[in-house]
Amino acid sequence: MPLGNINRKQANNEVFKRLCTANPVLVNVLPAGQIVPGLTKNTILTSGPPMSWKHYRGGQRNAILGTALFEGLATSPEDAALKISSGKLKIGGCHDYKCVGSLAGVYSASMPVFVVENDVHGNKAFCNLYEGTNPRRLNYGVYDEGVKKRLTFVNDIVGPVVGEAVRQAGGIPLKPLMQRALHMGDELHSRSTAASLLFTRELFPHLINQMDINPSEVKQTLNALTEDHYFFLRLSMAASKATADFAHGIEKSSVVSAMAFNCQGFAIRVSGLGDTWFKGPHASVEAKLFQGHSEEEITWMGGESTITETIGLGGFAQACSFALQKYQGGSAQNMIKLNKELYKITIGENPDYHIPVLDYRGTPTGIDIFSVCETGILPVMDIGIAGKDGGQIGAGLVRAPMECFVKAREAYQATYH
Repeated sequence: MPLGNINRKQANNEVFKRLCTANPVLVNVLPAGQIVPGLTKNTILTSGPPMSWKHYRGGQRNAILGTALFEGLATSPEDAALKISSGKLKIGGCHDYKCVGSLAGVYSASMPVFVVENDVHGNKAFCNLYEGTNPRRLNYGVYDEGVKKRLTFVNDIVGPVVGEAVRQAGGIPLKPLMQRALHMGDELHSRSTAASLLFTRELFPHLINQMDINPSEVKQTLNALTEDHYFFLRLSMAASKATADFAHGIEKSSVVSAMAFNCQGFAIRVSGLGDTWFKGPHASVEAKLFQGHSEEEITWMGGESTITETIGLGGFAQACSFALQKYQGGSAQNMIKLNKELYKITIGENPDYHIPVLDYRGTPTGIDIFSVCETGILPVMDIGIAGKDGGQIGAGLVRAPMECFVKAREAYQATYH
């Protein structure tokens, strides 16, 4: 979006303002095919920069094939692969459809999605719902009868019940919940415990209203909302996507507006450089693995939950969440050290998202590609770790590869010479 004759600093200040003033509100929960623009019944979305089918491999490829089976679009993995190769089934990138995907990030028409609207600008973003506590999940590259059963449960029970509660509420502003959750030990990526409970509290009276009609479905939904710490992650992703999209497309801005993995590597987009993805190798990782697993099992199958870091959450708010030590390793002292370091590569401090242990300093917000290249400091992200045989095997910290930022800087200099 052109803003007249402005320089890079002014453009970046505009992006920072938008990252801070966006107001994401959950307005609905509906099947993706009913609400996501352009998503047809024969379209499957997945994480990261889009690629030709032959380049998808491992868990991400398996997740795409599993999605085709779940939707009844194919009779076997082989049949699904053939239909994708022939063009009968279309593979799209989540970001191109205003969606954001966790790990493999697969979407299909029947899957319910959170519909989040930035009511400052009116732009919408979407994220599908959490599959449940079992580490064998479709977004981690697994499809079997257990996964099918859990996906069906989300489609038939959780999505409709939560959607009705959201509509009865007239929408649920997410930013106040996210602000409070940061003060209660979340960083809103790898830890969303407080946010999930705060969200359930917002829904509670509207769930009670449904008890006379659907008592069993409401009880099952309440269990899904409270049995695990991750339910709100998909909401923080959708809120972050709506926020980041509001800040994308600002001419001359050098601020990162999206970060994503696919099975081939890591990539970033920059606000002032259109929809080009600047690609690099896989991120470096420091992981704490679940018992019985080893580093040799670590694999990459995509992921766009790093949209949270893009707007100043997740790894950019890790000093809010010392409890992550038990889950992903590290120490409180190192979390503080890393968090402070990130102020050197960002435009400013978020006026709404605060870190209590840093005397309520705002989270570092607005990653500048020039600052990354000049300082050598790379963005830190909190992520779940996938195993080569599918499923989650741990969690940890990753750092984006420098190559993405160098390529983006070169493109910026060529564009705005």
